[in-house]
Amino acid sequence: MHTLVHKRRLSAHILETWEWASPSLGRVKRASVLVPRRCTAEGRAVSALYLLHGFGGSRITWLTGTRLTEHLADLELLVVLPESGRRWFINDHRGFRYEDYLVNELIPFVDNRYAVHLRTGVRGIGGFSMGGAAALMQALRHPGLFTVALSHAGAFEAPSRVGDPYTRTRRNPDTAIPSTEAHERVWGPPGSRVRHRYDLAALLERQEGGDLSVYADVGVDDYPRILRMNRRTVRKLVTSGIETEFCERPGGHDLEFLDRALPHSLEFTANRLRRN
Repeated sequence: MHTLVHKRRLSAHILETWEWASPSLGRVKRASVLVPRRCTAEGRAVSALYLLHGFGGSRITWLTGTRLTEHLADLELLVVLPESGRRWFINDHRGFRYEDYLVNELIPFVDNRYAVHLRTGVRGIGGFSMGGAAALMQALRHPGLFTVALSHAGAFEAPSRVGDPYTRTRRNPDTAIPSTEAHERVWGPPGSRVRHRYDLAALLERQEGGDLSVYADVGVDDYPRILRMNRRTVRKLVTSGIETEFCERPGGHDLEFLDRALPHSLEFTANRLRRN
């Protein structure tokens, strides 16, 4: 049973937080939903956007670390904020089934609970860092489920990571990059089934373009590895025939960069969803 545990009126949205015992994860989980107040006031149907946080973040990160609600004020988007902590939204090596939770639990719940507000079957998914990469992975793994995927500084090559390519950055206490041990708890050792399952190159080989649109950006002062993998991934997306918009912006791998980039990705998402 789903329980509404928190409800708050914001300037342009109603923030609702739901809790339920997840069969996929074997634990109680919470997800927050930003409902545009115009849905109730004007009876207008909007599109749903699922936003996935970065490593070590939560659904609250979007609300406290960025001006998300301000950026959304004039857009017709109902935004869903799930959380996975230091896990990815995949079915991982240790048996945490966050993909099943997202696809088989959260999306059907939102579709049903907010049906009166939603345009049927029109969804976007996006995120920051690990969330941006997971968003694209899920969009490719479930053709037709999402119309738009957006990524800010996506960690796209996590399935192929070996060892710790970020060793030099660990002297910075603010670095939010998983250690080798933490990484392999999710992905397993090199060559694991999980790594093969979510490898973007393999997913793109099976992708025929379809109706998916992708927005991606990255900071020019981000980790060199993140910058390079974003460029490589975008080239693969374009070669695969997927409509893609890519931008390199000032900034690093942090929430300040994310906040500055959000207006662009959200407008792209709203425009693409509106035409479907």
